Amino acid sequence: MAQLRASTSHFVPASLTSALICAACVAPGPASVSGPQGMEVVPEVVLAIHGGAGTILRENMSAEMDAQYRAALTEALLAGHAALEAGGDALDAVEAAIRPMEDSSLFNSGRGAVLNDEGEVELDASIMSGAGGQAGAVAGARTPRHPITLARRVMAESPHVLFAGEGADRFAAHHDLELMEPSWFVTPRRSRQLKRMKAQDAAATADLASHPVDDKFGTVGCVALDGDGHLAAGTSTGGMARKAFGRVGDSPIIGAGTWAADATCAVSCTGHGEFFIRLAIAHQLHARMLHGGQSLPRAAQEAVLQGLPALGGSGGCVALDANGTLVAPFTTAGMYRGWVTRDGTVTVRIHGDERP
Repeated sequence: MAQLRASTSHFVPASLTSALICAACVAPGPASVSGPQGMEVVPEVVLAIHGGAGTILRENMSAEMDAQYRAALTEALLAGHAALEAGGDALDAVEAAIRPMEDSSLFNSGRGAVLNDEGEVELDASIMSGAGGQAGAVAGARTPRHPITLARRVMAESPHVLFAGEGADRFAAHHDLELMEPSWFVTPRRSRQLKRMKAQDAAATADLASHPVDDKFGTVGCVALDGDGHLAAGTSTGGMARKAFGRVGDSPIIGAGTWAADATCAVSCTGHGEFFIRLAIAHQLHARMLHGGQSLPRAAQEAVLQGLPALGGSGGCVALDANGTLVAPFTTAGMYRGWVTRDGTVTVRIHGDERP
């Protein structure tokens, strides 16, 4: 079993319980390989996550809030890595890593997801296997506690790929997944956010002083590489804050927000979904590698760092290739992100200035 270690250059909060970090010790982790400006390139990675990209400014984040996010990201990474160490496949690891983030009110997924213009939560998620191209997704769900688990069940138990709205909720109930009342997903933070956005009649706004980061978006996602060389990717979100009723972004769209193919890469995206859909960002990385012969770093540079802003979009992704090379490009001030390497080193980063 690989020993989990915390990279000395990246803070893992002491507030984590001893049970959570009992396997951890402090040791230097592998350094990021030099990559294009605005992108980390890291070798020997088996699992990576993101918790959303946006205007995440260090000066606007308290030490307490910084520690809370790092603890939550670390918990998700450890959960995903534990699934791999227990003999699970890449799909198991992706689901295991995303579920804790869906339960955390810090992220825009599951409980704590942003509210639409009518004050309701609409949950989207997707998952894809790189081994055979199987995929499952849900959009506009209101009751599943873990949308990523529902997406995986759609993949495994249905001939279809995507269920939406009431159909997604009915599918979850039919398969005895854990369901919650829609009101359970609504947190005071998100209610205040929507009230403030409406009062200012703005397309986007910062949250209250205790949560100053730009969380109009904030999708979570994971990519993983298992011991058999198979890749998988998953993404889960509440969408865009104050979105129109029924609006669906890129997260549940296979090829836009999520993609996995063993021959190339696994990708999970976060940002302004309409642009990721128009550019098919997740699939575009795959296509650039498969048909254009590009490396993953070059594909990410041209698709995310160049193509996305050229169309007017913003955001980022985590992407992992079959060799364990991770890229984490983003065009915003920051992106909640982290990864675990083959030797068990855990790294968590938030701000743009944490890139080498």
